[in-house]
Amino acid sequence: MNIAIVGTGYVGLVSGTCFADTGANVTCVDVDENKIERLKNGEIPIYEPGLDELVKKNVAAGRLKFTTDLASVLDDVEIVFSAVGTPPDEDGSADLKYVLQVAKTIGQNLKKYVVVVTKSTVPVGTAKKVRKAIEDELAKRGVDVEFDVASNPEFLKEGNAIKDFMSPDRVVVGVESEKAKKTLTKLYKPFLINNFRVIFMDIPSAEMTKYAANSMLATRISFMNDIANLCERVGADVNMVRAGIGSDTRIGRKFLYAGCGYGGSCFPKDVKALIKTADQNGYSMEVLKAVERVNEKQKSVLFEKLVKAFGSVEALKGNTIAMWGLSFKPETDDMRESTALVMIAKLLEAGCNVRVYDPIAMDECKRRIGETVTYCRDMYDVVLDADALLLLTEWKEFRLPGWGVIKKAMKRPLVIDGRNIFDSEELDENGFEYHCIGK
Repeated sequence: MNIAIVGTGYVGLVSGTCFADTGANVTCVDVDENKIERLKNGEIPIYEPGLDELVKKNVAAGRLKFTTDLASVLDDVEIVFSAVGTPPDEDGSADLKYVLQVAKTIGQNLKKYVVVVTKSTVPVGTAKKVRKAIEDELAKRGVDVEFDVASNPEFLKEGNAIKDFMSPDRVVVGVESEKAKKTLTKLYKPFLINNFRVIFMDIPSAEMTKYAANSMLATRISFMNDIANLCERVGADVNMVRAGIGSDTRIGRKFLYAGCGYGGSCFPKDVKALIKTADQNGYSMEVLKAVERVNEKQKSVLFEKLVKAFGSVEALKGNTIAMWGLSFKPETDDMRESTALVMIAKLLEAGCNVRVYDPIAMDECKRRIGETVTYCRDMYDVVLDADALLLLTEWKEFRLPGWGVIKKAMKRPLVIDGRNIFDSEELDENGFEYHCIGK
């Protein structure tokens, strides 16, 4: 089966590579000539465990190709996936200009039946806009070519995307014709053989499902962060509370970990977009607005704990603060909406010297904020002469540190744990002042 995927960002490249690995012939398309040349040369522009090897394997097998010219592949494919970016506008709504540009290009060059599938996260009603954009271009050409539109939102977790794609909880597909359903059933046949759930539904429901799923997960995170902040005030332990409520099968254990706020490319953007969609339709999503407020406030909680430990904001001036972790979560270099960016800005504004280390995201941090902080070679170098250590990302290598070495290197043995991964008794035994979330 021949398919094209437009957009070689996180969603497009992972999806295209995994489809190729299941036997499809995939052409990944992107307007960025430099990115396509890098991919042709075996350079992967994003960090995702296992992706590098999988790309090289399928390129070598001839199932995965890269081009900048969508028109050149339209005659040979049965399905075109649109996986381009949908960045948030200033008002929080999703910007569909790239999605609609793909649709226009298809309309300008389409000669035979294809299914045009939106893979990007888009608001309800986008498929109608995609259909109209294609029809308008066909009308300008004076031709009548049959096509279908569909929605196939992705549910990939950064850092675990390949496993998520190959062994999904479910695959959601929105269609409006039996022909489109038959075509997409053929593509997903390898998953059906393994008894994974492919759920077909109408297109608006598929578009809404992605936003609803991410918003629910974001809600659970913000809810637990609110509970954690209350736990600190009443003397409870949020870890005990999590164990207590997570054992309730109606609730479950996932996404109940308190921390210093969620980030990344999905939750913040999708919560904002769903709030905006509701506003545009005369409804106010009060729960999600609260979720967003809690999360933004939570990103400052470590700074507030640091201020409390030093006595005042003014007392922070001139102190050296070490940070472990920059990415919004482990196993990715993604710093979009990361708590680290908020923390760095607050620390610099307070007059601190900031030293940082992350196993993967150092280059991304340099790209975003330049040389405003000191980049260190490892987790021990970063704490040298530090007056405090902040943990923001729970990378595996941070989980069993040599506390004796760290205490000797630090000027003040103060640790503020934004992800609750350390043992308070162990730190106490090693002579550290330790603060975490919700205790």
